[in-house]
Amino acid sequence: MQHAERELTAPVLLCDPKGLLNPEAIGFAAQPIIQSNLRGQFPHKKRWNTWTVYGEEVMFTATVAHFDIGAVCLVYFLDYETERFFEKRISLPFARHVKMPEEVLADLKFEDSRLSLHVVQEDRKTHLYVSIADFDNETLHADFLITHPEDDDSVNVVIPRNRNVFQFTAKHHILPTSGFLQIGQKRYEFNPDYSFTVYNYTRGVWPRSTEWQWAMASQRSGGRRIGLNFGGCWTDGTGMTENAVIVDGVMTKIHEDVLFSFNPERMMERWTIHTKFTDCVDLTFTPFFEREAAARRRGVKADFTQVFGYFNGTVRLNSGERLLVRRLLGSCEAFTAKW
Repeated sequence: MQHAERELTAPVLLCDPKGLLNPEAIGFAAQPIIQSNLRGQFPHKKRWNTWTVYGEEVMFTATVAHFDIGAVCLVYFLDYETERFFEKRISLPFARHVKMPEEVLADLKFEDSRLSLHVVQEDRKTHLYVSIADFDNETLHADFLITHPEDDDSVNVVIPRNRNVFQFTAKHHILPTSGFLQIGQKRYEFNPDYSFTVYNYTRGVWPRSTEWQWAMASQRSGGRRIGLNFGGCWTDGTGMTENAVIVDGVMTKIHEDVLFSFNPERMMERWTIHTKFTDCVDLTFTPFFEREAAARRRGVKADFTQVFGYFNGTVRLNSGERLLVRRLLGSCEAFTAKW
């Protein structure tokens, strides 16, 4: 049944001086007040920052990840109407010069002759700039200004397995975004009234075998800014969840596991997402596009499928209101790995 998760209201360090989980960091916060001071435990630390921008015509994603023994920058986009899709991945061994920040909102740089990504953070605004000389045989330039509204809640949660195995994730939703994406001669404009970024910041020491599902959406619907964030498997049994709904900046934290039902052999079939014991969350997800990725190297085996589509259903808010979700654009993903 539902239980009360511990809410953090004061800044706290993720780790103690030995690099073990700080018990005082276990819980969730509505603001990014957890500092991920990871240290030691080489080569098991994992860090990544992902920005997913949902525009009116296209979706754009940029990720920088560091796994102790190397770094990866991944950029892809999807045109909703034409379903044109392309993905660029650059891997760098060791990549000691790629410094992943301890703060959720901070500067970041990934620089290579093939790809340049710069993030400049100032006054709760993120300037994201990406340049790629060869992106599907064309040049890519992306320039976004992502606003983090000062009064908006966000999902920031520390998931404990034990003192040596733990994860911190920050999921920031419905961030108004302006700017442009240009691929060759094609230019897409982003209006902050209708274009929103989901920011995923994750730091931790993950278990050798990992499985998760993640569902997310950030859109304007019925005149309201609605963000959905649901996770499965990776939080089970920890007493914590990343499940939340944010409406016009106000978060309803859902202290209950959610169950994902889908066909792993046919990921384009309809998904269902619902809370384990109650009817708090009752959603269906209908995909229209599938993206797959796999890794097989250096003792790593990972399989990843992400589908883009539309959410429909209801979620109960703290106010007692039954939020009606209608054709809300977003994505669901399933990940399994031994890493």
